[in-house]
Amino acid sequence: MKIERFILGWEDESEGTPLIRGVLSERVKSVMKSPHGMWNYMTYRDAINILELDAKEIYKDGRIDLDPKKWADFGWMTCYIGPPKSAVKAMRKETKASNINPYSPDLINPLRDACAGIKLGRERSKEFEVIGTEGGQAGISYVLQAFVNPGDEVVITDPGYFHFESTILMAGGVPVRIPLNSNNGYRLNPDEVKGSITPRTKVIIVCDPLNPFGTVQLKDELIALIEIARSHDIIIIDDITHNTQRIDPSSTHYPMSSLWRETNVDNVISTFSVSHGYGMAGVRIGFLAGHSELMRACLITKVSLTRLNTNLIAQYGALAALKDEDYVKKSEQIIRRNYSHIKETIRCTDGVSIPVEPEYGFSMVMEVSSTGVSAQELTVALFKHHVAVYPGDGLGDVGATDYIRLNISRPDLWAFRHFRKVLPLAIEEAMSGIYREGVIKLFEKRETNRARRILRIIKGK
Repeated sequence: MKIERFILGWEDESEGTPLIRGVLSERVKSVMKSPHGMWNYMTYRDAINILELDAKEIYKDGRIDLDPKKWADFGWMTCYIGPPKSAVKAMRKETKASNINPYSPDLINPLRDACAGIKLGRERSKEFEVIGTEGGQAGISYVLQAFVNPGDEVVITDPGYFHFESTILMAGGVPVRIPLNSNNGYRLNPDEVKGSITPRTKVIIVCDPLNPFGTVQLKDELIALIEIARSHDIIIIDDITHNTQRIDPSSTHYPMSSLWRETNVDNVISTFSVSHGYGMAGVRIGFLAGHSELMRACLITKVSLTRLNTNLIAQYGALAALKDEDYVKKSEQIIRRNYSHIKETIRCTDGVSIPVEPEYGFSMVMEVSSTGVSAQELTVALFKHHVAVYPGDGLGDVGATDYIRLNISRPDLWAFRHFRKVLPLAIEEAMSGIYREGVIKLFEKRETNRARRILRIIKGK
């Protein structure tokens, strides 16, 4: 039992590290030391431990998702509206022996065509191709493994998606963070990116729409970023995973690969999946798209690591989802409704605010700095009331103790009404200091510079 709990991350992981410290690769060691490494940032399991709850009563039969009838889960980044009925129907139809017995193709051609045309506004050609991956995260990993040498630098945002840094470190790269704030509109500023480039810069990751803020880059900014990168022989990974639903009707999103008429985009690799926008995280289908020579290098990398490894039945589901325009329209309506509801909740609650309004996707940030408590303490208090969220320490140094990321895609209003009811209560409980000792002990076990900064902040409150 002790071994099982250790493997799943519920025990103090430091107990096991002496046994393997001498044989671990430097890549894995670097991830274990990173504040973005799994189990180094605060998660639901930490709130469970601090509250002394029984994890087996929360997660049934080894599952890792929360029961939506009992929990308002605003943390996980899957679209709770999905999957589209059309996708489920297609997968049921294609669940037959002839699609289960053989190895799957990388992607069926109709799905390649749909990715290129529907998501990127282009046709496949000798210069532009699409390959399949096990979700968007795998796609990013393949690109970095294909193009990054040990010591090469990769530009990312701070805050940004949890696992960009871990993937960079596993490729032997060095993350270079650009802080996001009100001065740059919570977007990548081309001048700031240009100033961060060194002779070691190999890749720039442009997460657009941006996880966690939901902001999108302007067209002129994208063109400038492409041209800056191309002039320095830098690859751009354009992660458009969150571009399915538009929250702000006045906003427009431009995938970099779709700008081929405006500028040369041969140095751009676009990546996305059906995990987030279509609520299909469990099928593990993602995509890479770009110049055919770049795609060949990524495909060789993928085959070397995992062979083919994209589920054929799931591919038919992904194809149906990408073609389902009605699903996108209905999901946009739900997310816009939810944003209006949660925006009003935040407006009516003292001490919390929205640093920047989301434009696309279903990810947003709530700032809690004016409550007088850390995001981590408030996370524990909310979890006690069956509201699950992620604090900002997994996203970056910026907002580490001030930000809470929220997923606003739940189709039912119960979660949002419950959040409105318990948020003031949770803030009051956190302000009493009852969770401070538990949070302090949590970060005292972490051996990262970010953990030490968080401790100084929390102890100073």
